[in-house]
Amino acid sequence: MTKKLWFQVGVAILLTLLIIRMVIEVQAIFSPLFIVLSTIFIPALLGGVLFYLMRPLVKFLEKRKVPRWGSISIVLLLLVGAISAFVAVVAPPLTKQVNQLVENAPVIIREVENMTAYLLDQRDRLPENMQDSIQEAIGRVNEFAVMGGAVLINFFQSLFQGIFMLVLVPFFLIYMLKDHERFAPFVAKFFKGERKTWIRKTLADIDETLKTYIQGQLLVSFLVGVMLYIGYLIIGLEYSLLLALFGMLTNVIPFLGPYLAVIPAMVIGFIQDPIMAVWVAIIMLVAQQIESNLITPNVMGKSLDIHPLTVITIILSAGSLAGLWGIILAIPTYAVIKAILSNIYAHRTEIRDTANKDV
Repeated sequence: MTKKLWFQVGVAILLTLLIIRMVIEVQAIFSPLFIVLSTIFIPALLGGVLFYLMRPLVKFLEKRKVPRWGSISIVLLLLVGAISAFVAVVAPPLTKQVNQLVENAPVIIREVENMTAYLLDQRDRLPENMQDSIQEAIGRVNEFAVMGGAVLINFFQSLFQGIFMLVLVPFFLIYMLKDHERFAPFVAKFFKGERKTWIRKTLADIDETLKTYIQGQLLVSFLVGVMLYIGYLIIGLEYSLLLALFGMLTNVIPFLGPYLAVIPAMVIGFIQDPIMAVWVAIIMLVAQQIESNLITPNVMGKSLDIHPLTVITIILSAGSLAGLWGIILAIPTYAVIKAILSNIYAHRTEIRDTANKDV
């Protein structure tokens, strides 16, 4: 019985839960470690994202006989130049729109309150069952708004913390670009034979999964932001650049991102002109259809083919457990775990087939 897969998986799960329980019981001992990890989390995360974005360019330069340090230096200069150009082009109009939004915030809030009061007044003219339905819908909208506000507050708090610790990001990026090829051999050296080969293959699959997700998701979000900006400019929506950038950032969050992006755009559009809210909804719908049916399949392919119901379940669970960071990191974490389990299953199948052939 001990050789059965289900028994080994069950034992592994029980041991994992036992280890987690023991860590929780003695977490005071590990508190300094947790503090260190939480401090370097954001710089390491940003460094990892930039690593997967910059690595193809480093490899390209190395194929042209440029030394590793020379390639890294060129990539860092290009990165600094790109950020400087982006800030020079985008910062002035973005700052202007932010200042306008801050100045007009009281008017926008008052208009939203008036719209809400008007809708509540009209509710009394409807049948009682429809009133109950509307009240229930309003309660759900309020819950969603509170959740969305908390998500946005946590997002901007994390963003400012990340900006404060940006000085650490270049160090992580430089050493990742310089020594990334040493990681897999370092881990594999603790194993021998077929297990060592399996470890190398699993690490390679994890690397490919993360590369596909990070490069693909950022490219998709950028293209969605461009489409939203063009659409908002065409219809003449106020704060178009600010709202498009917000849509680009929220698109990093799977499933929930488009809904978070369209709510402020529709509110601004409705205050500007009620028909504008309809156009905003149409633009978002068109952008999401293009993204889901054309851009994402061609950028990411089938390597991260995850069922939408699975995505929703993972995001809701991760959001309840870990908040905003859980929502952002849930899908890549799931993809990594899926790659590991796929390799485990393939390895077990190969061992079983070999054993059957020997028999």
